[in-house]
Amino acid sequence: MVSRAERSRLADWWFTVDKLLLVAFLVLIFGGIVLSLAASPAVAERIGIADSYYFVKRQAFFAIPAVLVLVGVSMLSPKQIRRGALLGFAVCVLMLIATLLIGPEVKGSRRWINIAGVSIQPSEFIKPMFAVLVGFLLAEGQKRPDLPGRSFSLLLVGIVVALLVAQPDFGQTMLICLTWGGLFFISGMSWMWIVVLAGTGVMGILSAYTLVPHVRSRIERFLNPEVGDTYQVQTAQEAFVNGGWWGQGPGEGTFKRILPDSHTDFVFAVLGEEYGLIMCAALALVFAFIVMRGFSHALRENDGYVRLAAAGLVMQFGLQSCINMAVNLHLMPAKGMTLPFISYGGSSLVAIALSMGMLLALTRKRPDQTRFVAPIEFTPLTQRS
Repeated sequence: MVSRAERSRLADWWFTVDKLLLVAFLVLIFGGIVLSLAASPAVAERIGIADSYYFVKRQAFFAIPAVLVLVGVSMLSPKQIRRGALLGFAVCVLMLIATLLIGPEVKGSRRWINIAGVSIQPSEFIKPMFAVLVGFLLAEGQKRPDLPGRSFSLLLVGIVVALLVAQPDFGQTMLICLTWGGLFFISGMSWMWIVVLAGTGVMGILSAYTLVPHVRSRIERFLNPEVGDTYQVQTAQEAFVNGGWWGQGPGEGTFKRILPDSHTDFVFAVLGEEYGLIMCAALALVFAFIVMRGFSHALRENDGYVRLAAAGLVMQFGLQSCINMAVNLHLMPAKGMTLPFISYGGSSLVAIALSMGMLLALTRKRPDQTRFVAPIEFTPLTQRS
């Protein structure tokens, strides 16, 4: 046990970090390994991998650096988080450019780059950097009217969106735009900006629908399943129906054997079939708890940068979770987005751990230096009556 009398960095971290959030993240990481054990062996057998537990072992392997990143980053100060985000953003931009130039093309997109034998998806790592930097710029713009914080944040979103659309990756593009719009709204945008941004969003969706064939195909298949291939979505729906309220039992699912992305984008459907809708609701409540607790911390924060940065990280986490679950339930078109901490994938797992480590660091208890404390005046004994 760590003593309160101890003043080491570990002791300071232990008594200031939000332990409930930390436990929730660890539960999700462990849950991801359990669901990988349920969903991935069937995928490995289907694609011809000799080791049925190949994906399970890799998920467990990546869980170790994810936990280390989660805890290590949570020990940083808000200033260190800001500086790290600036450096990380620059590195991620360079990696995204390199991905477009030398990254392998998979299913018509260039989203991965191989570094020292490890495949990395830079778009996963740029998201938390982006949220922190935009929060800082908007907060500084509020404190210093001479600083064009909103214009700089608009420049950042333009850079990231341009690189993501070039891949193309419209799911991550939408998540980045929603995060920026949410932070812009929280920082106090005028009604004129609301109308302009809403119109821009509508034009962006119409342009993607008109100019990008696979986006148009996904939207049309969502609105009318008869016009194209909806095999994955229909199979996922059948998995939920087969699971019912209580599920078929661990390892007893059958649709995971024919669901192509059952270990990644559609792992929520595997949970529904084997553990039932009750467990799906429980998992959704864990995500909801993290989002609500994160926003609660942000609302109580006096530092504008910390408040907006924490809100941005929470928004990204919540939106990504909702998008993945909505796609599994056929409530929105397919986006190819992972379920945080649950879906298989090293880049996704470590990047989400980095993001939530930043959230833990920003929401740690610390002395409030923004409040004015009146100096204490001492009256000499000779002047007292």
